[in-house]
Amino acid sequence: MESYSDTFGKDDSADAKLQESRVVTEEEWLQKWETNNIGFHNEQGHPLLKKYMDIFLDGRSGLKIFFPLCGKTIEMKWLADMGHQVVGVEISESALKDFFTEQKLTFSEEAIPGIPGKLLKSTTGNISLYCCSIFDFTSTITGKFDAIWDRGSLVAVNPCDRERYSQLILSLMNSRCHCLLATCLYDPSKHKGPPFYVPDSEVKHLFGKSCDITCLEKVDGLAERPKKWGLDYFWEVLYMLVLK
Repeated sequence: MESYSDTFGKDDSADAKLQESRVVTEEEWLQKWETNNIGFHNEQGHPLLKKYMDIFLDGRSGLKIFFPLCGKTIEMKWLADMGHQVVGVEISESALKDFFTEQKLTFSEEAIPGIPGKLLKSTTGNISLYCCSIFDFTSTITGKFDAIWDRGSLVAVNPCDRERYSQLILSLMNSRCHCLLATCLYDPSKHKGPPFYVPDSEVKHLFGKSCDITCLEKVDGLAERPKKWGLDYFWEVLYMLVLK
């Protein structure tokens, strides 16, 4: 098994090219939700968000927090219960409805002006989940955000769409926004993704011109799921992005 320093320090340009043509369609993602093939969903919430919550919130209250490709992640309920405004985007309507059902929250539905899709909003008013393509979502819909939690979004976006995605995330960050970004490192010759292999050099390429980037932690994530993919190492890396 490779050490993190071996994985992090090597030339990753050739590895990154192994997945550059890989495309997962919206229909395939919808099928995953319809068939409950959602091993990426963490029922307990992400331990790294819990660990770095103080840095993420930075002593601020009443934040507007964005969850790209949110699925039914329970962290949205955590943060809403702390008094923050939560906004998520997800293509699967069933995922969003499952979130409200599982969290025992009532919600209303309405159209999203100007784009295809619908808004599912908690009756408490502090959780707004947009069922639409992430690339149809813009700051004109909700304004900019104080914090962004990207645990499974960048690693799920097709490699060919990363530039477009990173520009969207940057456009949604306000001047004090703290964006926590989780990526993963593994041998991309053994697994085609998703989650996609996103090396440090790619994070710097996508965000380095606009953001100060801090690597907060790297965690050995070689659990049963990546082992089933044939991997012998799997590292999850957590970054903090703050606009320069």
